[in-house]
Amino acid sequence: MLTIALLVASNVFMTVAWYGHLKFPNAPLWQVVLVSWLIAFFEYCLMVPANRYGYLEFSGVQLKTIQEIITLVVFAGFAVFYLGETLKWNHLVSFGCLVAAAFFMFHE
Repeated sequence: MLTIALLVASNVFMTVAWYGHLKFPNAPLWQVVLVSWLIAFFEYCLMVPANRYGYLEFSGVQLKTIQEIITLVVFAGFAVFYLGETLKWNHLVSFGCLVAAAFFMFHE
């Protein structure tokens, strides 16, 4: 559970670092890059321990699959609540396909 919590928190930071600046199109690019790097530092402070602890209970492939699913869920929320975008049926179906892929990743 610690791994999942760290992955969620790190993905929140990374999503903000990568996409938060989209609401500020007039900000100079150098400032956007600098602020994004500062935010990403905290993401790394969470992601590295998440991967280290996670590798004790998951394989590397399983750990990456978990991270990608968390990334999609975090980004979907970010897109709706911060960017004001609407998720359409095809987005949800594609997310569902990725969740199905994760099921097969863990199924032996």
